[in-house]
Amino acid sequence: MNQRLHHLKWLLLWLLLPVTGMAQFTATGTITDKRTNEPVIGATVLVKGTTTGTVTNIDGNFSIAVPTQSATLAVSYVGYLSAEVPVNSSSGTLAIQLEEDITRLEEVVVSGLASSVKRSNLANAVATVSARELTGITNPQTLDGALYGKLTGANIVANSGAPGGGISMKLRGISTIIGSSEPLYIVDGVYMDNSAISSGINVVTAASRASGATSTQDNPANRIADLNPSDIENIEVLKGPSAAAIYGARANAGVVLITTKRGREGKTSVSFNQDIGFASALNLLGMRDYTDERVRTSFNEAELARFQAARSAGRLIDYEKELYGEKGLLINSRISVSGGTDKTKFFVSGTLQDEEGIIKNTGFERKTIRANIDHKISKVFDFSINTNYINSSTDRGVTNNDNAGISYGVALSSTVPWAELFPDERGVYPNNPYAASNFLQTRDLSTINEEVNRFLGGGSLNINLLRRSNSLLRVLLRGGFDYYNLSSTLYFPEELQWQQSGLTATNGLYSRGSGLAFNTNASAFLLFNTSLAGIDLTSQLGMTRLSFRNDRINTFATQLIPGQQNLEQAGATQVFNRSLESQDIGYVFQQEANFQDKIIATAGIRFDKSNMIGDPNALFAFPKVSLAVNLANFDFWTMETVNMLKLRAAYGEAGGIPSANPVSLQAPKFTVMVPSNISGETGLVIGVTQGKADILPERSKELETGIDVGLFDNKVSLEATYYIKTVDDLILLANLPTSTGFTNQYANVGTLRNNGIELSLGVAPVNTDAIRWNTKTNFWVNRAEITRLDVAPFNLGGFSNALGSFRIEQGKSATQIVGVVPEGGLAQIGDATPKFQLSFYNDITFLKNFQFSMLWHWKQGGQNINLTQLLTDLGQTSFDFDNDDNGNGIVNGVERTNTLGSDTRVWVQNSSYVKLREVALYYTIPGTVTKSFSMGAIEGIRLGVSGNNLLLFSNYNSYDPEVSNFGNNGISTGVEVTPFPSSRRIFFHLGVNF
Repeated sequence: MNQRLHHLKWLLLWLLLPVTGMAQFTATGTITDKRTNEPVIGATVLVKGTTTGTVTNIDGNFSIAVPTQSATLAVSYVGYLSAEVPVNSSSGTLAIQLEEDITRLEEVVVSGLASSVKRSNLANAVATVSARELTGITNPQTLDGALYGKLTGANIVANSGAPGGGISMKLRGISTIIGSSEPLYIVDGVYMDNSAISSGINVVTAASRASGATSTQDNPANRIADLNPSDIENIEVLKGPSAAAIYGARANAGVVLITTKRGREGKTSVSFNQDIGFASALNLLGMRDYTDERVRTSFNEAELARFQAARSAGRLIDYEKELYGEKGLLINSRISVSGGTDKTKFFVSGTLQDEEGIIKNTGFERKTIRANIDHKISKVFDFSINTNYINSSTDRGVTNNDNAGISYGVALSSTVPWAELFPDERGVYPNNPYAASNFLQTRDLSTINEEVNRFLGGGSLNINLLRRSNSLLRVLLRGGFDYYNLSSTLYFPEELQWQQSGLTATNGLYSRGSGLAFNTNASAFLLFNTSLAGIDLTSQLGMTRLSFRNDRINTFATQLIPGQQNLEQAGATQVFNRSLESQDIGYVFQQEANFQDKIIATAGIRFDKSNMIGDPNALFAFPKVSLAVNLANFDFWTMETVNMLKLRAAYGEAGGIPSANPVSLQAPKFTVMVPSNISGETGLVIGVTQGKADILPERSKELETGIDVGLFDNKVSLEATYYIKTVDDLILLANLPTSTGFTNQYANVGTLRNNGIELSLGVAPVNTDAIRWNTKTNFWVNRAEITRLDVAPFNLGGFSNALGSFRIEQGKSATQIVGVVPEGGLAQIGDATPKFQLSFYNDITFLKNFQFSMLWHWKQGGQNINLTQLLTDLGQTSFDFDNDDNGNGIVNGVERTNTLGSDTRVWVQNSSYVKLREVALYYTIPGTVTKSFSMGAIEGIRLGVSGNNLLLFSNYNSYDPEVSNFGNNGISTGVEVTPFPSSRRIFFHLGVNF
């Protein structure tokens, strides 16, 4: 018996030897920045090939249980190159140094609705903009304005220089004809409404006579302007369907994914930033140099006498400078508090922004509060909550086109310097005999205000259902909402010159408007990560639900009781009211496979249905597939100077929900009823535009190929991409026989194709302790062509063939401009699409504490329809009216107006430019100095000076070639009619960290 026990003990000992060999040990170490030797807080440390991991603490220290005698630790942190460190039970305390990821190949980007991947493994050209690039150079007024020149494949145009936004962004060209080509914006998983809602000022400007109370020419601001750029940690831009297909039926124009800042484990840190600056006009045209002979020739003897009298009295007024020459004070105050423990992390921020415009009584104010919280309940449950409240107030004045002569610029275009427009000692303004309005009176006595109250909230719950050494099964639940109310107030008192008589005279007008949006989104995903035969697999299966609601109402009161600003104190009222609700449901599956970072493949499909589509229960499939091959990661690769050579290809499809008209909110599938008043009898009649019950979503199909190269330890990186994007089932308005009772109908009757090239070259020519210099050059070009059109060619945008109009025609560019030519007939005379765009970014750190940055942007080619010059020529006030550029003896102003109606090419002008978008110089006071004089209370102080939109080089004959009278619609950007001029902005900065 004892002998048997003795044998059993030896048997158990031999059986336990493998277990003993597999006994775990604890690896410890410290992670620091290689250049500064400062601890890296929050770095991730994983045992490679397992799900075991930890993060470094406030001192950069970590401790992790390793389940085997030896292993490899994978160390990563945002902004640094990843490191792999072999360890065993005798390794001792590790000292790991991370090197800055200059080319950002190690950053993690979104690859699906609930998954992510390293950029170096990505099969798509996804553009990213970091917080440092977004706001680290200068202080942008709005988020969309902060993206100028920073995204390859993006054409960004300011609709005007008015405060508070109004910017059009198109990714990889045109995605629709009559809808909006603006991308979909998602903030921390919340679908953010980016509507541009009119204030209703068209009722007095009559800029669009046929559109009633509201118009795309009302110079509205995009609602993405509500978001505070300083709260943003990172932006990822999915530029085409090959990357955005997983977002389905609303991703036709691309997707912009915004991640806001979050807390990190460690002590609580407080950051305070104060920016003070001023804005001034970037480029004023100047006034005409009048002489006695020029006044006599252009006007008459009576005007000559007035001119001479004003000149003798020193009363020749530069009214352009008087109107646009204000120095706007810019103030921006920000404070944030962040920190946390291994269980709970938080980020709280508040911002006060107050910016005056370059026109008196214009400006933009924004107040924001944000709170982001992350909490780990247990190893199974963790959740995140994001909340953001925004209040903004915008005064944008009256600019752009109008047909009543009340717009500042339109009235200015015919006003001469000897006009008397200033008020007398009683505050009474004289009438302007040269225009329909006294623009100083309109500016000083009117109210044109928009106030927004907005609340965005969202959250996610992560449930780890199953965790093994090399696999993880989890559920991710997300939800969010976006609620805002835009309240507009218009007041034009009865004493205004144009209120007494004229096209839109109403004896005073007071208006209140409301634009209400309430959008919700919810999703549930099941995710499974595992490793099989050396292949890392990520599977995701989920469902999404989106709900959108828009209500708009404008009430206009006219025939006011003198001095009253009240809807009830009026002799007549007019009401505009529209509502729209929509709902989308999507089903998603995606599979990703990664073979040792050598071959990475992804395939997925999304099925969407929407009540905006003809059949609300029909499912539409949007597939995607991609493949990336990292040749430099294979064992056969021996070229040490080439450390990355990745070939990639991707295909995807995305949809464009039949979008409602931005003004009337009419959806293409519905025929609307319109109010009528016949002989005093009110009622409803059927509208002239027939809906189409079987309308289909527009569908983008994109094939993208590219190559990524990294040289000399990624100190040189090149990303080259070619794409072809086709949009089928274009929704257009097709003419109908009048016998049907309608004039036109929405229908899927066209196809367009975009193709383009995107190049990005990053270089770190110097990277020493004394100097670090990073430079990046982006180049991109896009061409759009109408390849199929089942209706007759038609004009869209612009005003007439004589003045230049955009024309949709098979076989021609989607942005072609047509007009009258002397040879007779109609011809293509321009194209709004630029030949190419290029941006050049430099960031230099020298003497350890100085940082210099600058961003140049070059747009070559593309034409604008310049009707500001036409109006000033007709008013004989053009700054170059008396020049003779071609030396034929006829002055410019006369020669140009002589061509009106016979040669449109005069008003269609090259809009090329080179701009110094951003430039800054900062100095950081050494931490040892700040801590010593503040007794440790202050961690750091940063001082700086910066500017944006500082320099403009262009031959374009107006204020700024970046302009769009028709707002952010799909096609007809690049039409100028007396816009709000662009501003040059200069700031002084103070940043303090506690």
